[in-house]
Amino acid sequence: MNVRSFTHTPLVLALASAGIISLIGVGAIGVSAAQASTTPAAPVASAAPGMTLPDFSQITARDGPAVVNIRVTGMGRESDEDDADGSSAQHPGMPEPGDPSSEFLKRFHGSNGHGSGQHPMPVHGLGSGFIVSPDGLILTNAHVVYGAKDVTVKLTDRREFDAKVLGLDTRTDVAVLKIDAKNLPTLPLGSVRDLKVGEWVLAIGAPFGFENTVTAGVVSAKSRLLPGDGFVPFIQTDAAVNPGNSGGPLLNTRGEVVGLNAQIYSNSGGSQGLSFAIPIDLASKIKDQIIATGKASHGRLGVMVQEVNQSFATSFKLDKPEGALVASVQKDSPADEAGLKSGDVIRKLDGQVIVSSGDLTTLVGEDAPGQRVTLDIWRQGKAAELTVKLGDADEKAGQQARADEAAGKGRLGLALRPLEPEERREAGVENGLLVEEARGPAALAGIQTGDVLVYVNGTPVKSVEQVRDLLAKSDKSVALLIQRGGDQIYVPVHVG
Repeated sequence: MNVRSFTHTPLVLALASAGIISLIGVGAIGVSAAQASTTPAAPVASAAPGMTLPDFSQITARDGPAVVNIRVTGMGRESDEDDADGSSAQHPGMPEPGDPSSEFLKRFHGSNGHGSGQHPMPVHGLGSGFIVSPDGLILTNAHVVYGAKDVTVKLTDRREFDAKVLGLDTRTDVAVLKIDAKNLPTLPLGSVRDLKVGEWVLAIGAPFGFENTVTAGVVSAKSRLLPGDGFVPFIQTDAAVNPGNSGGPLLNTRGEVVGLNAQIYSNSGGSQGLSFAIPIDLASKIKDQIIATGKASHGRLGVMVQEVNQSFATSFKLDKPEGALVASVQKDSPADEAGLKSGDVIRKLDGQVIVSSGDLTTLVGEDAPGQRVTLDIWRQGKAAELTVKLGDADEKAGQQARADEAAGKGRLGLALRPLEPEERREAGVENGLLVEEARGPAALAGIQTGDVLVYVNGTPVKSVEQVRDLLAKSDKSVALLIQRGGDQIYVPVHVG
């Protein structure tokens, strides 16, 4: 389920100049040894009586040989034009122009991997990876090898191999490589389900090109969704992770891989204790799809969803602020065909509780196209159940909206009038009221003159009198579905 944000500026995990960087894929190299440095992990506190700290040396000695360094070379240029013959080379799984995933990759490469000049020029980069099968299968990040012409893998015994990119998935930032070698050391794979917040973890990689660097920290959070990064429920850690660690493993104290290091949050370009790893459960699923078909696929529901905050929970008479509020349903989408409507609150998917809207995004994205799922929804104060056959996320991008919480008390502050027939046709709605003026709580919530009020608390509105009646039945807040241009979003408004 592809999503986008409406009312807030997304946190861009991207370029160092923006204060946030990726863990380096194909990018220019020009860092001297004096300039490059890694941030050491925080000092380990003394163990409590009766407790022993993990022996990182044993884990490193056993698992270190299965971690590899990846060197890539590509050709870059300033423009995004295709080659002279009208074609453009792509690895399996590389997004087509216009695909939302291409925006994800522009953060790491700029202009789809091209450089800063009209003439082709070599572009080099470094990353990490780890071996998952004795015959040379390697997991790494998609952004490490995206757009690469040549990929070289170096083992800890100093041997080097040319690698083939079997496929990559830009939606999850996972890639699978293959080298021609036998009897290689491998890393055992663990599970995020068994991982606990506060548990010790170990990262191995090549930060700033320093090969086989080991850092340690703890799991800071699980299922962390990052704005603009689709449905990946990242593992957040405070292990020192820097550019060049991309694609390297995150290990638990049993030496099992629990994550694939992918991104950091930084104001300086180096580690500041905020690193994010792709859960190995998800990475393994993508790996298996790539090995079987050369690409990965993801389910699509076809809805725009919002968080259910306390204001929405009160407006829709929910017992607690949980679920994914459906702001709009794409026409002819799987959700539309199943009967999902704007104003529905999705509370469970196949029995799994949806606490935040991101939970729905994650679950749908991890399911396969064509799979049938059961949705438990809340519609106009009653529970209901729908079955949906998921579509393919590559067919059409979905959207996600997030509304800022409104502030202020008092009356609604809207001057409304019915839409003229021509205005209804232009807006593409059957019913609704035009906002002629927005003041007070409505204005503070972001509603503007020219917006169209479509729903109040999940009920379609046709007249000003109907809106007054709905407001009279509301308590502290109301949920207004507002259309602006071609977009719709629910806005919570406090009415005192």
